[in-house]
Amino acid sequence: MTQRTTLITGVTQGMGRALALDLAPRGGTLLLHGRDPGRLAAVAAEARAAGPGTTIRTYLADLSDLDQVHAMAARIRAAEPHLDGLVHNAVAGGGERPTVRELSRQGHELRFAVNHLAPYALTRALLPLLTASAPARVVNVASIGQEAVDFDDVMTERDYEGLRAYCRSKLAMIMATFELADELRGTGVTVNALHPAHLMDTPGVRAYGLTPLVGTEEGVRPTVRLLLDPETATVTGRYFDRFTEARAHEQAYDAGARARLMALTHRLIGEEPAAG
Repeated sequence: MTQRTTLITGVTQGMGRALALDLAPRGGTLLLHGRDPGRLAAVAAEARAAGPGTTIRTYLADLSDLDQVHAMAARIRAAEPHLDGLVHNAVAGGGERPTVRELSRQGHELRFAVNHLAPYALTRALLPLLTASAPARVVNVASIGQEAVDFDDVMTERDYEGLRAYCRSKLAMIMATFELADELRGTGVTVNALHPAHLMDTPGVRAYGLTPLVGTEEGVRPTVRLLLDPETATVTGRYFDRFTEARAHEQAYDAGARARLMALTHRLIGEEPAAG
């Protein structure tokens, strides 16, 4: 990994922090994203201590605000000569008050915005850098918790519950993974999604009132495999349950549903889809 440049979102706690500390000793350049400047600086300091020979740079943005997502992407494109790996780890979970419906800066349901719109918008904005750096890999940290997107109520305005919104947003992320992988075939950029581990010991799991079953290192290992393992270098458009390729929710394989989701997604992030 010595010459690789990797961007990880959501590194200030949970699996993101563990992932940053796992990658830091491997060399190259590590780009760390967070929304809290103090916590981001603290994790960056830990990463520098863990990998003294690794270049660490930080990028601050609140992923619930698409304007900040686009601005961060512009800063990255201006500052970074290449980008070999992108791990979308930042997440809005079920929430401490799961019956309270929260909105993003643009007025979208918060989990749909942070877990689907933001990573897709960031990937699209960084595609020129990723394709120029090919071979490059995009890893979307999804979940085994998936629920069909209701196209009559995409923003979950009816019968709101945080975990339901989370599960819908994670399926949307997987559907976008499949679509983008198809679009990028032949470019040298791979796009995959995974469920990293079941009920890791993270603040999000605890906030929802669930009991963690495993440590964050259990999620780091399968994520790093998709990011770095030579055996997965050409694998794209797949969903993994930890180390094993698995079947996502049936809606992820519905071409019509995926097309509807992507048309909506492009409209909401303010970009037109690619021709063809």
